[in-house]
Amino acid sequence: MNDQDSGLRARLVAAGVELVTSQGVHALSLREIARQAGVSHGAPRRYFATHVELLSAIARHGFDELAADLTRATAGAGPGPRERLAALARGYLGFAAAQPGMFELMFRHDLLEGSGIGLRQTSLPLFRTFTTLVTEVRPPSGAEPAAAAAALWANLHGLAQLRAWGSLRLATGSDDIEPLLHAALAAHLGPEAR
Repeated sequence: MNDQDSGLRARLVAAGVELVTSQGVHALSLREIARQAGVSHGAPRRYFATHVELLSAIARHGFDELAADLTRATAGAGPGPRERLAALARGYLGFAAAQPGMFELMFRHDLLEGSGIGLRQTSLPLFRTFTTLVTEVRPPSGAEPAAAAAALWANLHGLAQLRAWGSLRLATGSDDIEPLLHAALAAHLGPEAR
């Protein structure tokens, strides 16, 4: 691929990132991405074999941003695994709140299935870090560490979605996620040592 091709490919991804950020997943048609990038509506097909491949490239950008956000979040955390895990959870929830359209796209495997882009190479290291921290914090209980980490992650993802939909405010009367985060961590990791 020459520089012009890779430049246009990057421009299409950037246009998709802008669209998903400003308008959400529903705005990511090939025609709209091409319009946003200032190219013909057929141009995306020359650089991405399928619409799913282009959506996956956009999602990969989101996973890269999430990884950077989580690295920053945990860098400022205390040395203990529970502190780092809480910082990781806050970073995850913060990303979801700041980038709801991108967050939705990243986890819509129904839209991204079979893209060949290798999103697992980006997302699985994040989950492995999460699993390692859960393993370090959680007392042995017989549950596989990956299952325990996945249950906590599902809880956090649910909190993110419910907050995005306005349901948490209805249920709790507040947008403050911190008490719910503490409850989720305690439920999955046991009480915090004093």
